[in-house]
Amino acid sequence: MTQDRQQLGNTGESAAAGYLQVQGYRILQRNYRNPMGEIDLVARDHNTLVFVEVKTRRTQRFGSAKTWVTAKKQRRLSLVALVYLKQTGQMNTRARFDVVTVDATMDPPQIEVIQNAFELTAY
Repeated sequence: MTQDRQQLGNTGESAAAGYLQVQGYRILQRNYRNPMGEIDLVARDHNTLVFVEVKTRRTQRFGSAKTWVTAKKQRRLSLVALVYLKQTGQMNTRARFDVVTVDATMDPPQIEVIQNAFELTAY
């Protein structure tokens, strides 16, 4: 990943985290990694653990950021989330996957939260 893309991603994740906090989410962890991959944000929304994928775009040339969370990406995020739940002893915790899109073509960036964007997906 180029440094420019990484910086855009970091900027988008920071904007998303700030927006989610204003909406009442409590950010527990940023860039959680395990051997299965990475989840951008892990948060708590009331009594629900939320795994958040952040998609930031500065152009619509390649379509909406929402379309970039493919079935393959959903499976990968599901595996990462399962490892997180096991490692933290939260297998019986209510959890969901949210996607946050950050449209950086606007000033200020437009942020959209898609709650329950997809279900836990197995291979």
